[in-house]
Amino acid sequence: MSRMARVLVAVASLLMASAFVLPLWSISLLAPQYPEGIGMRIRINTVEGAKENDLKNINGLNHYIGMQAIEPDAIPELRFMPIILGVLVVTGFAVAAFGRRWPLLVWGVVLAGVQSAGLYDYWRWGYDYGHNLDPHAIIKIEGMSYQPPLIGSKQLLNFTATSWPASGGWALVVAALLVALAIYLTLFVGRRRRVVPVFLAAAAAAAACGTSGPEPITLNVDACDYCRMTISDARFGGEAVTATGRVHKFDSIECLAGFARTATPGTVRGLYVIDTQHPGTFVPAELAGYLTGGFLHSPMGRSVVAFATPLAAEEQRAMLGGTLTTWAELSVDTVLAGHATP
Repeated sequence: MSRMARVLVAVASLLMASAFVLPLWSISLLAPQYPEGIGMRIRINTVEGAKENDLKNINGLNHYIGMQAIEPDAIPELRFMPIILGVLVVTGFAVAAFGRRWPLLVWGVVLAGVQSAGLYDYWRWGYDYGHNLDPHAIIKIEGMSYQPPLIGSKQLLNFTATSWPASGGWALVVAALLVALAIYLTLFVGRRRRVVPVFLAAAAAAAACGTSGPEPITLNVDACDYCRMTISDARFGGEAVTATGRVHKFDSIECLAGFARTATPGTVRGLYVIDTQHPGTFVPAELAGYLTGGFLHSPMGRSVVAFATPLAAEEQRAMLGGTLTTWAELSVDTVLAGHATP
């Protein structure tokens, strides 16, 4: 965790601690008979009237329509919430002090779960109070329920019920946002600072290394990088891969040999020739077997053909004619150079 993320978590924990002294939620009721309104505040461990006698008046109204009386001592959540919040606050400060990513993630998930469960429980509590009505109530209206809104305003008979987070509730909202920001900084911004140099180094290495082997040749499209002729026969040719990863393509072994002779030492990583028996298949030049001067004519006229192995070249000699040779001999063949002049 960065210093900023740790500060955000510490501030969030401090804001959460304020919920021990600030009300979490506020519900108000406005009606003609109560022009100044009546209301109640939900705290971490109790429910109280917004003004003296407000809770008593609300319970009196609830009695007429069959709603249960609001008795703080009978609400078990009010006994558990201080403990849960206290654990979250203490562990939040510990996360900020410890400064590790995984504790932050676990704590953030738990915090989000607790706050979501708290909102759901508050909604469920309101639903139960508004729908579970006494069938013997003095005032009964068919199909009518009296669930207060979770957030916002709602008309209930001649009362306008309004429900919003109080100062402690807003403190918890801000705390949740700060924790989300701390997680974002830790997972993305902070991680990017660490990853970007690695990524750039990897990109540089990739640029330096480039392709590790030959690439397919597109016939009648790719041109020879030595004689500039279009490559049109898949049985011949080869490729050179430079130390920087660039691939040079050739229409004949003669051109490949000419390129190899003129290349600056150390600039070529690999030389590959096409196996005549398997067009399009590349073989490292130094491992292949070769025939020169046979019946199979290569594009540059010297009739240089390659095979996967020297043994394969020897086996084909009776059919194709020519002379067995190696890449070492071809690469210094001055006569061959005259047949491949760019």
